[in-house]
Amino acid sequence: MTVYSMTGFGKGESAGDNYSLTTEIKTVNNRFKDFKFRMSSLFNPLEIELRSKLENEFKRGSFDISISYKKTEKAITEFHVDPKKVEAYIDLLKPVFEKKQIGFHVSPVEFLRSDFYRDDDMNKEKEMEGLVKDSFDQAIKALKASRNAEGMKLATKLLEHLDTYEKCLLEVEKYKNLYPEMVKDKLTLKLNDKLKEFKIDESRFMQEVIYYLEKLEIEEEITRARIHLGKLRSVLNSSGEIGRQIDFLLQELGRETNTMGSKSAHPEISSNVVEMKVQLEKIREQALNLE
Repeated sequence: MTVYSMTGFGKGESAGDNYSLTTEIKTVNNRFKDFKFRMSSLFNPLEIELRSKLENEFKRGSFDISISYKKTEKAITEFHVDPKKVEAYIDLLKPVFEKKQIGFHVSPVEFLRSDFYRDDDMNKEKEMEGLVKDSFDQAIKALKASRNAEGMKLATKLLEHLDTYEKCLLEVEKYKNLYPEMVKDKLTLKLNDKLKEFKIDESRFMQEVIYYLEKLEIEEEITRARIHLGKLRSVLNSSGEIGRQIDFLLQELGRETNTMGSKSAHPEISSNVVEMKVQLEKIREQALNLE
């Protein structure tokens, strides 16, 4: 059994010579798929590829993806200015200033601009691209493990609620024949009272009683409920995308449960039907988080 929740968290970290990257992915339930990326525009060309990886790995959910980076300590301590570019800049401008007899003064801070960086420092994007993909794959793997662990917990809890529902269904089944008998006794008692006052066709009256009692039978509803219960257990013990299947089966179970309650006013049946509805609602609320 491999069941996934839509709630989870995954984190991946990757470091190179000059940069370290961290990818974090948080997910919550959603009927469809929704992706929100929070990252530097430097990584925009990779967004389609990253989105495609999520599409292939997950069926449903709302995904909040955060990608951040920083320079390594080694890169911070290195001096990135290219002396040759500085000399070329001075050689280009100094003669112009001297020809115009203008004093030529240069502030060292001016050479901290990226224009004067070594060319190899401008190619760090290639290094970061590999780091992004690596940290992203790590985050996806961690997220799948997180969603699976949460999904297994949910499935176990849902099966517990089903057990409670089934216990109540057994109680309903135990009392299913008592209510018609109780109604029959009441109607017969009333018939005997009326016979003292009016002349009533007893055989016709009993036909109507039998017809009325047949309307109170809940055997079919109990049978269908058991079938839906079996299917629901099977789904919860399966793998893959099960959230929508559970939702459909819960609707069917709810319909049969409501019919049992409306047909029978026996106090024991009514109290058990109420508890069965409570368990179905709990299952419905928690199943919303299943993929």
